[in-house]
Amino acid sequence: MTLPSTYADRNCSLARSLEVLGERWTLLIVRDAFYGVSRFGDLATQLGVPRAVLNDRLKLLVREGVFSRDDDGAGTVEYRLTAKGIALWPILRALMAWGDEFYSPAGARRALRHDRDGGLLDDQGRCRECGSLVPVPQTRIEPGPGYEPATSDLDPVSARLTGARRLLEPLAASRTGRAGEGES
Repeated sequence: MTLPSTYADRNCSLARSLEVLGERWTLLIVRDAFYGVSRFGDLATQLGVPRAVLNDRLKLLVREGVFSRDDDGAGTVEYRLTAKGIALWPILRALMAWGDEFYSPAGARRALRHDRDGGLLDDQGRCRECGSLVPVPQTRIEPGPGYEPATSDLDPVSARLTGARRLLEPLAASRTGRAGEGES
């Protein structure tokens, strides 16, 4: 028996959440937004997602209030996580930890640290150094033991993402934008 294509008439929080987040590109788009990637062209380049798919997913995420769409009036459009989107961090953190445990034999590809004291975060987002539950803006992400450097030249966004940085910290101005930068 196939699943219905919509769960709007059902009172199931998981099914309704999956309507918004249950497609693989969607969680990767949200993950990259936490990493500071906010422009259409940069997301397309980073993820290798077809532009039409990215456009559809961004429209859905904006419509659902996960992202805001900010247009500076000069043609630059940026997608930013809203409070509703930031509330997804524990889910992404848990999925990353699960993937690291079962699919990354060399260790975590990215390590999460408390920006204030450098302590590693546990699977619940608690600093192992000071014991604080670390909020997203105070979380630093950096290459972990399972990180494998790229063997080819990196575009400017990819190069910036390889270093240590705070979550939600916007990346420097994009050089990867092309026509369609403001899609969606």
